[in-house]
Amino acid sequence: MVFDYIQKYPLRTKQILGISYEQLQLLLNRALQRHQGIKAKQESQKIRINAAGGGRKELLVIQEQICLCLFYLRQMPTFQVLGMMFGISKTEANDTFHYWIPILRDILPASLLEQVSNNESDLLFIQEVLTNFRLLVDSLEQPIHRHSDQQEQQKYFSGKKRQHTLKSLMIGIPEGKDIVEVEVGVPGPTADINLFRKSQKKFDKAQPFSGDKGFQGGENITTPHKRKPKRELTQQQKDENKALSSNRIFIEHLIRLLKIFRVASQRFRLKLDTYEQIILTVCGLVRLRIGSLVLTT
Repeated sequence: MVFDYIQKYPLRTKQILGISYEQLQLLLNRALQRHQGIKAKQESQKIRINAAGGGRKELLVIQEQICLCLFYLRQMPTFQVLGMMFGISKTEANDTFHYWIPILRDILPASLLEQVSNNESDLLFIQEVLTNFRLLVDSLEQPIHRHSDQQEQQKYFSGKKRQHTLKSLMIGIPEGKDIVEVEVGVPGPTADINLFRKSQKKFDKAQPFSGDKGFQGGENITTPHKRKPKRELTQQQKDENKALSSNRIFIEHLIRLLKIFRVASQRFRLKLDTYEQIILTVCGLVRLRIGSLVLTT
């Protein structure tokens, strides 16, 4: 069993689930509290015929169920293999995963702006503080299955990747210390600059950004110099491009951490209407992993 293995070898937790053993324990405690709250609410609204405690007992304890969900996000096996690894059926593995995903999504805010979005004063303060930094912007695409409908499949076909994809945009703090904002799950052909302009509305108008050539034409965003036809870049322009690339590499590191979770890097096999919820959950796990999101007991 995966959970028993982690208990025996806690130092290997990050390799198996994507977060450290200590972070896992904090997440288990928070998820258990949320689960108990959900069950208590359901119990208060239920009209009982049988006494509480009846019915089929769950094969997995709560900690194993959460571990199953995290294991799928990190390793993305088929649900049949997932069930075999946890000693349950394919159907129960599927049901368990989809039960815990909304709970984890609720516990783990995907970005800094989302974390403070419920408090207007905190949001305004964060937006003001962020203007002191030049935020890093980059996009990523993830393959999906080709839709059977001709018109529908054309909407997702990315000429750049030569396959059907969903595109996301990530905005991070310099040196990759946190995910500030993320836009998830737009059709692959969507232009980077259009996706950026949508996210830019959530920031102060004076907020500076830094992006690659795909974001040229945007306001308050620094992009590399582009070589014009039959003309070479000057040495100064080359040096500026090199300095810009050195600073932007940290957003690539954040995206790499996101792709450690195979559900965010390999071809997405689940229903597309769950894509946003699942990828945002993974973003929350990345923030937990790098220490920008701290869960209290």
